[in-house]
Amino acid sequence: MSEPLRWQRTAGTLTLSGKLDRDTLRLLWEQRETVMAEVATIDVSALERVDTSGLALLVHLREIARAQGHTPLFSGVTDKLHSLITLYNLQQIIVSAEKSA
Repeated sequence: MSEPLRWQRTAGTLTLSGKLDRDTLRLLWEQRETVMAEVATIDVSALERVDTSGLALLVHLREIARAQGHTPLFSGVTDKLHSLITLYNLQQIIVSAEKSA
């Protein structure tokens, strides 16, 4: 069984940790609208694993933020996550804070 996904929202940053995969994302999915209120940055540096379901959720979280008037940047994108983002041609959607600075 996968390690549970954990998240914390502090001062406009949503920090995700653990594993973001099809086995762990359900609770975040159920709370996504509330969790994304006023989020400007999504910190993914503490994620140990992200699968395609997790990547889809990241895209969806960004769209929720945009609907709320924000376009969040992603911080701490690992090489593995960057490879997955590139594989699915999502570089224009999941924008790294480090690259936009």
